[in-house]
Amino acid sequence: MGLFSKKDKAGEKDKAGDGKVHVKGMMADPAAFGGPSSASVDENDPIWDPIEGVGLEQYATITKGAADQGITDEAGLLAYAESQGQSSAAFQAAMNGWNDRMKQSMAVGQRFNAIYMGRA
Repeated sequence: MGLFSKKDKAGEKDKAGDGKVHVKGMMADPAAFGGPSSASVDENDPIWDPIEGVGLEQYATITKGAADQGITDEAGLLAYAESQGQSSAAFQAAMNGWNDRMKQSMAVGQRFNAIYMGRA
């Protein structure tokens, strides 16, 4: 298994069916050095709960849609989120919350990336 095949599997739900989202390809847990945790996260963990009604999949889909439209600033992203049925205040809170969760757990960041890149 090469480097790129490992990268493509990052953030996927475990095929063994243990109910966890695993971080692939990590030798040590960066949380030991103040970084995000690379520990597996149960699918029912509150870290996956929607923020202001915006789940991770919806957050990734809206941010990807905005990027595809060439939007490069926060004001434009919030306006795009409104065009997708989200209030700008709720989406701002969701954006801050999901970014904070990605800083806590690499599983969240890798799952976001898989959705964003269309691999989920």
